[in-house]
Amino acid sequence: MRVAHLDHSTAVGGAELALRRMLVARDAGDTGWRALVALPRPDATGAPDDGPFSGIDGVPVVRLGPPQGPGLGIGASDGARIAWSRKVTGGAALAASSWALRRSAVARADVVHANTSRAAAYGALAVHRRQRFVVHLRDLVSAEALGRHGLAAMRLALRRADGVVANSAATLGTAEPYLRVGVPALVLPSPSGFDRVRAEGRLDVGGGGPRVVGMVARMAPWKGQVLLVEAFAKAFAGTSTRLRLVGAAQFGDEEVVTQVRARAVELGVADRLDLPGHVTDVYAEIARMDICVQASTRPEPLGQNVLQYLASARPTVVADAGGPLEWVQDGDNGLVFRTGDAASLADALVRLSDPVLRRRLSAGASATPIPTDAEVATSFAAFLRAVPPRR
Repeated sequence: MRVAHLDHSTAVGGAELALRRMLVARDAGDTGWRALVALPRPDATGAPDDGPFSGIDGVPVVRLGPPQGPGLGIGASDGARIAWSRKVTGGAALAASSWALRRSAVARADVVHANTSRAAAYGALAVHRRQRFVVHLRDLVSAEALGRHGLAAMRLALRRADGVVANSAATLGTAEPYLRVGVPALVLPSPSGFDRVRAEGRLDVGGGGPRVVGMVARMAPWKGQVLLVEAFAKAFAGTSTRLRLVGAAQFGDEEVVTQVRARAVELGVADRLDLPGHVTDVYAEIARMDICVQASTRPEPLGQNVLQYLASARPTVVADAGGPLEWVQDGDNGLVFRTGDAASLADALVRLSDPVLRRRLSAGASATPIPTDAEVATSFAAFLRAVPPRR
């Protein structure tokens, strides 16, 4: 089975890391697909290499079509967002990208797999009748998540899809109104990069309060770092507990780092705040955290961080909206708080000052059946084979 994976970026983003992990793991499972990664040509400021797709054994990377600039964060102005959307999802941009794909090795693939929303927009126009077109949904299909122009392009792509893979049932639910009747769909979490943690890997909580509360997530207004600072200041006033926010700002959201620092100063916790930025060893970062948090202020499709927290046997706190609720059961393997409510999050953190509760949630997290990367790759390959030929 020849599969062409389309991605619009070499940024170290969640979608790109997930695809790399799956491609690396495909030989460890029962997959048997030959992979090709198709990326746009780099622009003058782009990285000279292929980013997360460099150096994967047996996976060639082709660069073709017009350059695709980075996305825009939620902090961008309306004018900038409209101009950007027209540039990357407008007719000329889509036509140029799809034409380049039709003239490349992508045209010889059995399956064209769009790994991101933007790649789905031009991939939908490039596939021919002998190919199967599979769209991978890692964002909610909504104007809030994709932007108005992005949503319009995604609706077109979904109408042409022969199969859909979604990272959560919540994500798939937002796409179902735009799918043709009978199109097969698979809910499959993104590979986390973490193997299951066995019973001996549970958290040793000792007898005291938590030493480090942490979050691993890209710095963005809707990811909830400011909200977590506010809840942390309320829950751990007068203690030595530290707050560690791991992740870098991208796509014009750099102002979030300034906002986080300023709020920490206002609330008197700046001396207990760590901002290491982007890290390569996520496992080591999570291992040092006694409490792990997902605090997105809008429904989260399914952050890979939640699966990584659970796989690492960390007591986990998540907001009560979106995909994380499909993995975290309140009081069993984590705690759930009201989305966007700093007081509710603070209450959950205060409860986790109890080492007995942390130990119990750690055991529950360790028992959560997080699939390995090889299992994800095997399920993905089986689904691609089952997608029927194009009508």
